[in-house]
Amino acid sequence: MQTELVGTGELRRNVEALLFVASESLSIDAIVKLTGATHVEIAETLQHLTEEYADRGLVVREIAGGYRFASASSARTAVEAYLLPAKTNLSGPAMETLAIVAYLQPTTKGEIEAIRGVNVDSVVSTLIDRRFIFEAGRRDVIGRPIEYKTTPEFLESFGLRSLKELPPVDLDALEIPMELPLPNTVEEEVLVSNSHS
Repeated sequence: MQTELVGTGELRRNVEALLFVASESLSIDAIVKLTGATHVEIAETLQHLTEEYADRGLVVREIAGGYRFASASSARTAVEAYLLPAKTNLSGPAMETLAIVAYLQPTTKGEIEAIRGVNVDSVVSTLIDRRFIFEAGRRDVIGRPIEYKTTPEFLESFGLRSLKELPPVDLDALEIPMELPLPNTVEEEVLVSNSHS
């Protein structure tokens, strides 16, 4: 990149404008392609913008593998007052389903229903409409069920850089013990097997 672009502040203005108009987070690679700057120059520019906007109503946030402007958490009350009722409010069942997809992806409706114990057709449709999950192909088993994964919009909505930032879940602690009655003696075993004959 030509030094005059950095020296005159043109690169900083260009990156700032890109972050402002982008509808999704922009990766450093994408900003390099759009500006013609080097990776180092873009990283430095993003660092300067992050510091410059740190105490403002807008902040530069690293989300979903890229960067974008977002409202500052200190301005949350005012922003929520403007946006409510928020389009992204999800019901309890939708949040449960979204959590299952996030942790088990790729997963199928059958797997989600096995965990939740109810039909999830309408909830899955809602999550697809809100662009939190998408159809990621079909599983190579009998019936070829559709597999679902989360989207970059999911990461952005929950302020996550990647799925690695999901809070850990102790699956062993969630296990529900299921005791099966086992025969105590050989006679009981014979009675059980005869009753099924």
